[in-house]
Amino acid sequence: MCEVVVSSKYQIVIPADVRKTLGIKKGQRLQLVVENGSIKLIPTIPLKEMRGYLRGMDTRIERDEEERF
Repeated sequence: MCEVVVSSKYQIVIPADVRKTLGIKKGQRLQLVVENGSIKLIPTIPLKEMRGYLRGMDTRIERDEEERF
């Protein structure tokens, strides 16, 4: 577990090993979620990188009538 310090401007630095593990790059946007008294930072994936993300997904599942378009 890593520990970070909040600066006088309420900023933190994400440690290098965490950035490398998650592939976070300079200028990348992160979503901040507060949940049960804790903070989660979730890397935002650009839409261009999502192309083909669901390729090969099995679409033959049964859905309820109200879930259909």
